[in-house]
Amino acid sequence: MRFILASKSPSRLELLRRAGLDPEVQVSNFDESLIVEPQPSRLALRLAAAKGEYVAERVAGDAIFVACDSVLEFEGRAHGKPHTLEATTAQWRRIRGRQGVLHTGHFVLVRHGGEARQAIRTASTVIKFADITDDEIAAYAAQGEPLQVAGAFTIDGLGGAFVTGIEGDPHNVIGLSLPLLRQILLDLGVTWPSLWKAEATS
Repeated sequence: MRFILASKSPSRLELLRRAGLDPEVQVSNFDESLIVEPQPSRLALRLAAAKGEYVAERVAGDAIFVACDSVLEFEGRAHGKPHTLEATTAQWRRIRGRQGVLHTGHFVLVRHGGEARQAIRTASTVIKFADITDDEIAAYAAQGEPLQVAGAFTIDGLGGAFVTGIEGDPHNVIGLSLPLLRQILLDLGVTWPSLWKAEATS
């Protein structure tokens, strides 16, 4: 079956490729502003489901669809992509030296032989941030990396030096929990090794 990743995130794609899978990318054009949800973990779930359903409705035939969305919970509120230098700088001045929780919603739909089964679940990881200086914040924001990622940070890029610790699945911080995805697929009747590329098993 086709394995379709409903995400434009290069980090999620690379994560799956390194795990031996070869996803086909179908970017969702769903308008995220249509989802209003004050609870951060539920917001991540609802956004992931909306993106996955958007793509699944537009792709015919048997396929496995995976969609994810991440939000950082800090001080009880959800923080997504900051988009601007000003918002990125302001956010880092609040979170430095403190910790938050990165929630990633996972939507999985398995469509095969005229039947469709789906599941949505959330993985949550505690993130501990370094107490970085104003100059470091300005330099990081100027690089552009944090503007387009949930919570304004990464651990697999320039921002990795500014994360002092995590509690939970590190893959989840990149944007997709491999252990959770394996379990969801297993629950839906798909074994993880069956998705490996041929060269990954040779």
